[in-house]
Amino acid sequence: MHLEDALSKDTRLCISLSGRPSDLGTRFHNYLYAELGLDFVYKAFTTTDVAAAVAGVRALGVRGCGVSMPFKEAVLPLVDEVEASAAAIGSVNTIVNTDGHLVAANTDYLAVAALLRERGVPEGADAVVLGSGGMAKACVAVLRDGGAREVTVVARNEATGRALADAYDARWTPTAGDLRPALLVNATPVGMAGGPEEDELPVPREVVEAAAAVLEVVAVPEDTPLVRLARELGRDVVTGVEVAALQAAEQFARYTGVRPTADQVRRASAFSRRTPPGRRPEPHPA
Repeated sequence: MHLEDALSKDTRLCISLSGRPSDLGTRFHNYLYAELGLDFVYKAFTTTDVAAAVAGVRALGVRGCGVSMPFKEAVLPLVDEVEASAAAIGSVNTIVNTDGHLVAANTDYLAVAALLRERGVPEGADAVVLGSGGMAKACVAVLRDGGAREVTVVARNEATGRALADAYDARWTPTAGDLRPALLVNATPVGMAGGPEEDELPVPREVVEAAAAVLEVVAVPEDTPLVRLARELGRDVVTGVEVAALQAAEQFARYTGVRPTADQVRRASAFSRRTPPGRRPEPHPA
């Protein structure tokens, strides 16, 4: 179908707002719109005026808005309703517009919680979360809400690391040291394709060896050094690709009212991560 035949005055628009827009969400959502025959289109944007951008979402009837850094907290006072998933971490990655009423959620939180439940990661386990950014915050909140016995934030930045730990009654330390958690969560860019530490582990090997389960947030590549080692050791592994795909699928369902099948989500995720010739892989937006 030609573009001029696909779009009409009734086509519903969904967008993303990010400091550094990528094609990942655009490709994921548009792939599923086409496959499911939905009259939607998705486009990535950035802005220097997030309040005006959100006002535009409301005024123009934009159905859905994905939110990435640095706007995840700034949009909170601009919406009408905040769901528990966003309230739990004071951070938004999804806005749904229903007749001008804007509801904020955080599907990163929902995806991490669902995947840990699905894999049977035991409540009461000790956990270490590497990093202190937006995804680290979502993971720490999920673990605290899920009854983790002890959560330790490992972050080189003392100010952000301590702040995150204090907010969720966790511990902070600058390095993993002699920690040997049952669950290890990597919410840092270590292992990300194209980054300065793409070939490195985020912690010493012995920390991974001691863990029963590993959750990786880095989505590109799927088999980061941490994922490869954890699988070699026979550990339970949740990959960044799974987190990214599930959070995007949850956004898609909220925007369209249609929940794609697991197979459709896998194919859309693979399509979104396919790198066109001559281009470097894109990191998943925070």
